[in-house]
Amino acid sequence: MAINNDLLDQLLAGRDAKELFGSGGLLDELKKALSERILSAELDDHLAREEAAERSNRRNGTSKKTVLSGTSQVTLDIPRDRAGTFDPKLIAKHQRRFPEFDDKVISMYARGMSVREIRGHLEDLYGIEVSPDLISTVTDAVLETVAEWQGRPLDSSYPLVFFDAIRVKIRDEGFVRNKAVYVALGILPDGTKDILGLWIEQTEGAKFWLRVMNELKTRGVGNILIAVVDGLKGFPEAITAVFPQTIIQTCIVHLLRNSMNFASWKDRKEIAAALKTVYRAVDAKAGLAALEAFEASPWGQKYPAIAPCWRRVWENVIPFFAFPEAVRKIIYTTNSIEAMNSKLRRAVRARGHFPNDEAAIKLLYLVLNHLAQEWKRQPREWTEAKTQFAIIFGERFKN
Repeated sequence: MAINNDLLDQLLAGRDAKELFGSGGLLDELKKALSERILSAELDDHLAREEAAERSNRRNGTSKKTVLSGTSQVTLDIPRDRAGTFDPKLIAKHQRRFPEFDDKVISMYARGMSVREIRGHLEDLYGIEVSPDLISTVTDAVLETVAEWQGRPLDSSYPLVFFDAIRVKIRDEGFVRNKAVYVALGILPDGTKDILGLWIEQTEGAKFWLRVMNELKTRGVGNILIAVVDGLKGFPEAITAVFPQTIIQTCIVHLLRNSMNFASWKDRKEIAAALKTVYRAVDAKAGLAALEAFEASPWGQKYPAIAPCWRRVWENVIPFFAFPEAVRKIIYTTNSIEAMNSKLRRAVRARGHFPNDEAAIKLLYLVLNHLAQEWKRQPREWTEAKTQFAIIFGERFKN
């Protein structure tokens, strides 16, 4: 709806243009006036309904309340009724913040800003002074949402699920420990992405993974066609114990990254090109021959630890060669999970360490939720890959 120019001229008359958008400027005045008008209308409606119910009630002045909005602090005159039965919807009793303030704080937190950085940003940009405790209170309100999200029902079938881990520092029993937070990224039959959950490892590897798999099954997952993992001990056995038909595939990206850990920076580009002949081979036999050739090459001789990295997990590399190029490309590039991990690591680095497990899960959930809003399209190769999945897996692939 267009605002009348005459009305705009009246609002702008005699005002300094530089102060219009600042704290206490025209926008704050409008926000205050509109809020008080809405509250007054709410009270009128409340009194009309009480009058219809034959209850004697009327206005009883106003009380002042300072409320935080997304851009300023606004002092409102909240109307009251004599009976004390009026509870406004715009600003409820005991509420000190507009919903937009909470949304803005949570959005900044999800982008990796620390509590003190958010506090400084609000003060510098909007002149709002808030305590770190208030910001923590706002973000802690997400924990209930996280619990619901962690236990939500899942789809029954996922053609692909990527399991990956990031390391975070968490204070535990007075010490800061390195803990692994595991993320499961599922690809649905239509190619869209779905974060299945977040888990912090508390027990030994095999027991932990068995618990995670049973949790996924309890939440409705009945069929995983391919699980892409990063060579974690006990993981393949835990998956097949719960989902016996699932194909376990070692993540090629992780294999390459582990290989590069043994090489100097100046040689990594050439080594990556040499290893490409292994995972782009026609079949498993040709792939093994390419690995043997790499092992005997000058690069394999210079870095003798690389080839054994591949040999130790070769059993779970072999399934990769049975798939056509379209499926292979989705598995070995894993752009989705790599981009996701990049955002998670950036947020984790900004924190240093977390006071407890819940704080780590809260931040990672917010980052993932923010990232998921950017996932608009399916992978470019998915249309061709979907056809291949239907041929290879038959009725197990439910499109």
